[in-house]
Amino acid sequence: MVFSQQVDTIIHETNYTSYYNYKLHEPLIVTYTLYHGGGTCNRSDDRFITNGLPNSATAADYSGSDYDEGHLANSKDFAYDCNKQQATFRFYNCVPQTPKLNRGIWKHYETLIREQSNSENLYIVCGSFFGTKTIGSNRIAVPDKCWKIVYSMDKKKVIYSLIFPNDNSDKYHDIDFVQLKGLVTEHYSFFKFTF
Repeated sequence: MVFSQQVDTIIHETNYTSYYNYKLHEPLIVTYTLYHGGGTCNRSDDRFITNGLPNSATAADYSGSDYDEGHLANSKDFAYDCNKQQATFRFYNCVPQTPKLNRGIWKHYETLIREQSNSENLYIVCGSFFGTKTIGSNRIAVPDKCWKIVYSMDKKKVIYSLIFPNDNSDKYHDIDFVQLKGLVTEHYSFFKFTF
């Protein structure tokens, strides 16, 4: 199976932008800015919803799949504003991630990035590279790899350029930004880096 990896719709939430593909039922890329991330909002009652998006993944697709609903724009980054935090719980802001990835090294870097945001303005671009694996009756695409690029708007430089295998290894690869940028634009020619 070969997936089309073109953007079908761009969704502008108040705190992030999602570039979404209907055939994969997934966001290809999510971007957002972050400064002084974190806060005290409780997320225990927050659940992922479609928010009216057609061809969306649903909770039923994840149920029994052994995959987590893995945030791209992290909810805790916006815990200073409960409405913004709740807005991260959209299926156009998550992909199936193994629990080992989502709760392990991915979460570790979410925390490091949020801490970094306390001293500088950050622009974050994250997404996935998909293979042929799917879950659920809607055949939701499962990433082979997730990736994250963090650009410091204050220092005018990339501070993180990372690829994470979506498996149980709990590993990541620190990759040269030019190389990762090339991979992203090769997979997603619609996306233009502005830095």
